[in-house]
Amino acid sequence: MTDTYKPLKLAVVGHTNVGKTSLLRTLTRDAGFGEVSHRPSTTRHVEGARLSVDGQPLLELYDTPGLEDAIALLELLERLERPGERLDGPARTARFLDGSEARQRFEQEAKVLRQLLACDAGLYVIDAREPVLAKYRDELQVLAGCGKPLLPVLNFVAQPGHREEEWREALARIGLHALVRFDSVAPALDGERRLYESLALLLENARPQLQRLLDDHEAQAALRRQEGQRLIAELLVDVAACRRGIAAQPQLERHAIEELHETIRQREQRCVEALLRLYAFRREDAVAGDLPLLDGRWGDDLFNPETLRQLGVKIGGGMAAGAATGAGIDLLVGGLTLGAATLLGALAGGGAQTARHYGNRLLGKLKGQRELTVDDGILRLLALRQRQLLDGLAIRGHAAQQAIHLQHPQDDAWRQGKLPDALGRARAHPQWSSLNPGSRPGQRERQQAIDELKSLLGQNAASR
Repeated sequence: MTDTYKPLKLAVVGHTNVGKTSLLRTLTRDAGFGEVSHRPSTTRHVEGARLSVDGQPLLELYDTPGLEDAIALLELLERLERPGERLDGPARTARFLDGSEARQRFEQEAKVLRQLLACDAGLYVIDAREPVLAKYRDELQVLAGCGKPLLPVLNFVAQPGHREEEWREALARIGLHALVRFDSVAPALDGERRLYESLALLLENARPQLQRLLDDHEAQAALRRQEGQRLIAELLVDVAACRRGIAAQPQLERHAIEELHETIRQREQRCVEALLRLYAFRREDAVAGDLPLLDGRWGDDLFNPETLRQLGVKIGGGMAAGAATGAGIDLLVGGLTLGAATLLGALAGGGAQTARHYGNRLLGKLKGQRELTVDDGILRLLALRQRQLLDGLAIRGHAAQQAIHLQHPQDDAWRQGKLPDALGRARAHPQWSSLNPGSRPGQRERQQAIDELKSLLGQNAASR
């Protein structure tokens, strides 16, 4: 039986334009949450989001307007006590919220304080690039008057010029020793874990909810990674098995190369968009630079070891007799290698079905036609670029505004040695590629090749 928890309520508070909405976007993985802007006072009302696991709400997050005039508000709060009174923080805050100033001059601040009072705790967001000014100390004093735990969140600590150490010292001087660094644009891989664990220290009763939420987030992250590796593996198999037959005429060859280039570019773009959807980003969040000049390669794939292996499987004992006949055929076809003639004989020995599968390709070669396939270097580059994108999305916050640009990664993996065997097999199976007419992408052997590549991509990621 699953335990039932009361959702933890958090108010996200802080000065104007410090990244409160950005933090909410990253924690909710919703690039469309609220409005992110460099203009002050962008958020004018309270907006909320709920995080659930298996339909059970565990965490409610409330975005609030920015505090704009905490210095004047603190002075007002200090004047609210009548002679002889000694009000504590919550009582003084309640008196302010009942007064006319909360509906007029300090309307925005009143919205923040009401929301914090209605929550279990607050996340006080700090732009760590800003100097520590008196207004921020006054804000913290005003917020402390609500009597709710506050966890300072140092935002933009991955940006140059941040003042993390100054903020740590200033917060410690006013008794806030527990804090967390969490860059909403480029969060660390363990950023969420640190944030929720820090909250659990302040709110021990909420530890079960936070732990369940954290476990689910990490499980979902692992599943997204595996699905991303599968999408890349499918791209590589599609491209490796892609094939274009063309007559050996320069003009036709140039046109075929251009058409192949565009086909591969569009297939990579579809993979990019699928990865973006997987991580809940928008299409404009990644830009794939153009592939280098794609000349293709004129195929030896008719004599790929995998092709010959298939022949052996399909025609059985007829292979040997047919291949022997092929030695004589070699005298009749002049420019072909012994391998081609032997293959022709094997086809003759294999019967009509085998000839139908491979005879047309061999006949085209006898007539001077060429088969255009994608060069190994392009396969390597596609693997590198898509792995680079997958890595980038895993650590990208949903508040990021700059697109990821995929160019030519400086990565030694996949650059050296032969390509994985699965791609070698794919070259001999044009029916595996969705880019070819008459493709049959549901074949079991194709799925096995994709699974091999997916596993290899996972191993490469773990070794980096």
